[in-house]
Amino acid sequence: MTTNHRTPLSAVLITRNAASQLAECLVSVAFCDEILVVDSGSEDATVQIAGRHGARVIQSVWRGFGPQKQFAVEQAKHDWVLCIDADERVSEALRESIRAALQAPDCTAWRFARCNKFMGRYLKHGEGYPDWSLRLFDRRAARWSDDAVHEKVVAGGEIGTLQGDLLHDSAESLETYFAKQNRYSSLAAEAALARGEQASVLRLLLSPGLRFIKFYFLRLGLLDGLPGLVHILVGCGASFAKYAKMLTFQRKSP
Repeated sequence: MTTNHRTPLSAVLITRNAASQLAECLVSVAFCDEILVVDSGSEDATVQIAGRHGARVIQSVWRGFGPQKQFAVEQAKHDWVLCIDADERVSEALRESIRAALQAPDCTAWRFARCNKFMGRYLKHGEGYPDWSLRLFDRRAARWSDDAVHEKVVAGGEIGTLQGDLLHDSAESLETYFAKQNRYSSLAAEAALARGEQASVLRLLLSPGLRFIKFYFLRLGLLDGLPGLVHILVGCGASFAKYAKMLTFQRKSP
């Protein structure tokens, strides 16, 4: 690993059974001063691959996405961290932007676009792009939220925007993607209920339609062809499922 910036940087990942994509991810963050992998019981070659790429590996129980990522950030050697998932890669343009920004940081955190690959195509419109992601930050001024799903970085101070894309290639089949969205909609419903939110039949009906109009027409998802259409429709289905699950719980509650 090379150190081409004055401010030391830790790349931080959480993993579980990520062997199929981890190597390419780790190569893309080799410019960082440290690579830290927090693994939660992988049964494949994830840990061995991480070790071969010079990563420091910590085994830890699963806490939920937000708490797990925050735990990983706290274990890093350096205060500046770049949080990345095993199915993501730092593009060359983004790498150079990060290096330049850390020569003399003038923000407490930076966001950048995430470009999602779906059905073999990188989406450039709709819900799939720019998918702004705040992943580079000073942990003394920012932290991951405690959300079990749809976690986000909460930062104080100024937030900057960097050029270059974070490439996201989940390599999932549609069947796997549908199953993941079903799990996510359950977690999102549980989180919303825990916050005291209430679902309604009106929201159940309107949310998917408004979401489709926003991402397919206003955000030009139609320009991404069939992959863009399917991606948006799956998101609309997940929104419908979330409110349906909330309503089911509310009807069962006394």
